[in-house]
Amino acid sequence: MRRFKYAFQKIVDLKANEKTQAEWMLSEAIGKVREEESSMSVLCSEKDGLQEQLHTTSVGKTTISEIMLLQHFVDTVSNQIVMKNNDLERAKRVVVTKQDVLAGKVLEEKIWSKAKDKAHQSFAATVLKKEQEQLDEMATNRFRRLS
Repeated sequence: MRRFKYAFQKIVDLKANEKTQAEWMLSEAIGKVREEESSMSVLCSEKDGLQEQLHTTSVGKTTISEIMLLQHFVDTVSNQIVMKNNDLERAKRVVVTKQDVLAGKVLEEKIWSKAKDKAHQSFAATVLKKEQEQLDEMATNRFRRLS
């Protein structure tokens, strides 16, 4: 009995590899979002600490230059938070794009896999038909010899 050999196997393999690569890229994009979220959390904590320090300093005896310096630090961290928020939103958009790419690759792989499965089923049906024809031929020949 001959083995099934799919003529488009290289395409099926390519589509599987493309899907795997899209999964890796999505995973990388999700990692970037987590990294940005972590960085944002650090900046927010830093800002909260600076605001607390500014409040504590302004209640006690201190110079105006010290208060202005702390306020400058708070403003700087606030600006960094705004920029980090933009980075985070950009990273989230990249994740959505990568998810769309992955969905497309999954669909392509599924289409080619189904085509392969159909070709295999057709092959198997042909092989079974040929085997049945051979068995029928053998039975006919045996019947003729016995008659």
